[in-house]
Amino acid sequence: MAEQKPNAPARDRYAIRRSPGPHPSGVHQVTEYQDPGYTIVGNHLTQHRSLSGLAIGLAAYIQSLPEGAPVDIRTLAKRFPEGRDRIAAALRELEAYGYLERVRRRTDDGRVVTLTISYNNPQATRARRARETAEQAKRRTAVEPPRPSPDPAPVRQPPQPSPTGQPSPAGRPSSTAQPSSAPQPPPPQPRTRTHHPPAAALLANLRRDDPRLLLSVRDIQRLTPPVAAWLERGATPDAIRSALTTGLPDTLRHPAALLAHRLTELLPPPLPAVSPIDPPRARPSPLQTCDGCDRAFRAPAPGRCRECRHPAAAESVAIGPG
Repeated sequence: MAEQKPNAPARDRYAIRRSPGPHPSGVHQVTEYQDPGYTIVGNHLTQHRSLSGLAIGLAAYIQSLPEGAPVDIRTLAKRFPEGRDRIAAALRELEAYGYLERVRRRTDDGRVVTLTISYNNPQATRARRARETAEQAKRRTAVEPPRPSPDPAPVRQPPQPSPTGQPSPAGRPSSTAQPSSAPQPPPPQPRTRTHHPPAAALLANLRRDDPRLLLSVRDIQRLTPPVAAWLERGATPDAIRSALTTGLPDTLRHPAALLAHRLTELLPPPLPAVSPIDPPRARPSPLQTCDGCDRAFRAPAPGRCRECRHPAAAESVAIGPG
């Protein structure tokens, strides 16, 4: 017989419970009715095979937030124990699979903000947009009339005699053609690139005069040649800054377009060149100190004044005829 052990546990503590259901192992769902304030999350997200657990949790948390709630990395790092690096990596995963989209936009006051768009079912959103685009294309095709075929080339008529007896030139219409709308003038361009660095610095500092004039790097590169053309024509930086910042509208939505319009329309004329016929005016002689009387007089070189050089003539002029 085997040895009896008095400290062995009773048999009923290790009894195996037989489950009556078809799945004795795994997860068992206990579903209760929830009050208002819940979020519906699709299985395509919760059972995604490529997303990490942190990315799935962040997506579910972002979908549960109200409109306009901040979801930047700093705010999420304060809410969850994971660090900023892990949260940033999870947000990039959600962007790669279409659950998040971050767009940079400029507000009316010139600030640049980040708008985060959360998609609870990106595949369904893409399919709906494709259907809407196809329907719009069909409606546009049905509404637009068919384009007429191009007219054949006109036959050149021989010159016809005019009422005055003079033949009119061939091909010239008898009626006066309507003038076409004048195209927009191109922005001014400088002759050299000497003034480009000062022009770029002037555009970058415009936001100090008005915060709404915060320009992007692309806008500064596009507006630098017109400002350099102003500097090349003798305009001072203060005059250019005054022309660009004076009288701005209350609502400024496109500051770069407004600056480009002013730089083109208010371009000053170039300075007139000095005519070779008119010689430059001769500068007066510098002031010299007389070696005899210490008086100041104008002369090209130091020496004595006229009174000290000719004392007799000066005395006769002072006394006058007797």
